[in-house]
Amino acid sequence: MKNRYDTTITACFVGYIVQAVVNNFVPLLFLTFQRNYQIPLSQITLLVTFNFGIQLLVDLLSVGFVDKIGYRISLVLAHILSAAGLILLTVLPEILPSPFAGILAAVMIYAVGGGLLEVLVSPVVEACPSDNKEKAMSMLHSFYCWGHVGVVLVSTLFFQMAGIENWRILACLWALIPICNAFLFLKVPIASLMEEGESGLRLKDLFGMRVFWVLLVMMICAGASEQAVSQWASTFAEKGLGISKTAGDLAGPMAFAVLMGTSRLFYGKYGDRIHLDRFMKGSSILCILSYLGIAFLPIPSLCLIACAVCGLSVGIMWPGTFSKAAAALPKGGTAMFALLALGGDIGCSGGPTVVGLVSDALGDNLKMGVLAGIVFPVLLLAGILFCKKAEE
Repeated sequence: MKNRYDTTITACFVGYIVQAVVNNFVPLLFLTFQRNYQIPLSQITLLVTFNFGIQLLVDLLSVGFVDKIGYRISLVLAHILSAAGLILLTVLPEILPSPFAGILAAVMIYAVGGGLLEVLVSPVVEACPSDNKEKAMSMLHSFYCWGHVGVVLVSTLFFQMAGIENWRILACLWALIPICNAFLFLKVPIASLMEEGESGLRLKDLFGMRVFWVLLVMMICAGASEQAVSQWASTFAEKGLGISKTAGDLAGPMAFAVLMGTSRLFYGKYGDRIHLDRFMKGSSILCILSYLGIAFLPIPSLCLIACAVCGLSVGIMWPGTFSKAAAALPKGGTAMFALLALGGDIGCSGGPTVVGLVSDALGDNLKMGVLAGIVFPVLLLAGILFCKKAEE
């Protein structure tokens, strides 16, 4: 029976690669947009906020329609929108009166696809037969990291060989991945989260549970802890440390993503031998230390190492919180996964925005912007400790 769902799990893995493409390709072009279209840093910051803002709106709205139209149609639609947004990114800035408006429109379209993927992929994997759900969830989320690595590495090599001025060609090539995966999701079997005759918890049921609110805050902090550094890693390395774009992309976001993926892959392989709470607490403490390192270490190379270590530290936060929620609220259903995804995307939007706004207010000082974001791993650690105390 498990073999029957191998293709489904593979399609889900690719779905997270698609999400990595839509979240991490455009940040590599921030300074290119700034130079070519004369877009100020404050508006560049808005691109991140807008992307995750649209995704969180989709997370919220999906509670009302995913179960009605079905997971299969929703997944295919998510991939089509992701591809369409990437393709339109190459067209709309040139044909609309405002290039920034064109970029925003394209981001809005692929953000809808990304938001749907965030809601749908995790529960599909959770529903597939598996010996260890926590390991499967961590392995799934590691593919977001490998997608992130692929985006940075392939994009960097392409820019070196073809020139960054040809970024539009690469955007269309990235769009082929969601197009192909959409066809795969038309065929694969999709299991139900609930047993026959059962229904998931309603919104008012979830809202009445204290443990759900703690988990929701943890998801917000997980997204913020991850993206506050990830989304600014390339710009931080290139502008804040004065190194080339190629070196900045490789030393910043790619190193971050490799170590984040390594953390998730490690737990995906050995999670049955490691207590999840212990792993998450240690990771949160390491994340706090990495934020302090980015802010205060005086040597640029050490700051880059701290950025990379941050990737290692945040790896378990998102999938670990999903796993804790699935175990604590087994009948949470689509509503629970959608609201947790909503919380995660609030964090993904809020984390980079806090860093950008604080940096802008302090004269583009990205180090102090990152320091302001330390509140997120601190709160996540508090949430883990609270959940542990509630279980005792």
